[in-house]
Amino acid sequence: MKKFPIMFALLVSFMIILAGCGTSENKANNQDNQTEENATGGKGNASENQDLLAEIKDEGVLTVGTEGTYPPFTFHNEKGELTGFDVEIAREVAERLGVEAKFMETQWDAIFAGLDSERFDMIANQVGIRPDRQEKYDFSEGYITSAAVLIVNDSNNDIKAFEDINGKKSAQSLTSNYGDIAKSYGAELIGVEGFNQAIELLAQNRADATINDKLSFLDFKKQKPDAPVKIVATSEDASHSGLMFRKGNETLVEEVNKALQGMIDDGTYLEISKKWFGEDVLK
Repeated sequence: MKKFPIMFALLVSFMIILAGCGTSENKANNQDNQTEENATGGKGNASENQDLLAEIKDEGVLTVGTEGTYPPFTFHNEKGELTGFDVEIAREVAERLGVEAKFMETQWDAIFAGLDSERFDMIANQVGIRPDRQEKYDFSEGYITSAAVLIVNDSNNDIKAFEDINGKKSAQSLTSNYGDIAKSYGAELIGVEGFNQAIELLAQNRADATINDKLSFLDFKKQKPDAPVKIVATSEDASHSGLMFRKGNETLVEEVNKALQGMIDDGTYLEISKKWFGEDVLK
């Protein structure tokens, strides 16, 4: 009879130990789950959940992808400073968003991939607004209008129209609007990193032609009036360029559009435009 209380006590103790082990295991599991949730940002990656505009304002920086080799839009002056029409537009936009513009220079052929991989928030590089690009990216309202021109060496009298470059060598950035135009006329493309390299190949007679931006050419001739190149044809279709963004960042695009419109309304845009081109290049 005296053994029963002892056995009962042992049984109760054993049950308490088991309950304690279960509680400890549950706590450990909960801690593991909490750690995993924290590591993955709870309900999802933080950068996906938080609005990009809010992140930019929190950090105080708008990261901008640009070439830095494409005058007068984005290039380095004699002091080595990054400058140009697009650079000034992007800086003004950033200022109106209340942040600083940080530029990341990237070759044109890699600039879209840089935006895709989130190396920067926006591209400012006279990017043409095209339906195929609009399928994957968002654009601001058009902030510059320009026409494509056909440029050749001064000594070249055989090429007088776009149709004449069929079978000829045309120096182009391979993924640009102008490269597409050259291909449509049957030209053999020679890949270049930018406008200056294309002009250099023309001057050396290593290419027959280049299709490029009229405003870039006029600026180039202003800087180097003796350069042995000339315009022989101008496209009737004007192209519109916009600041480019990854899809899904509507609030950022909306605020940038507001900034651009504010620049137009208060005359800041016209001031920048005349500084680089001597005229309003919005229309």
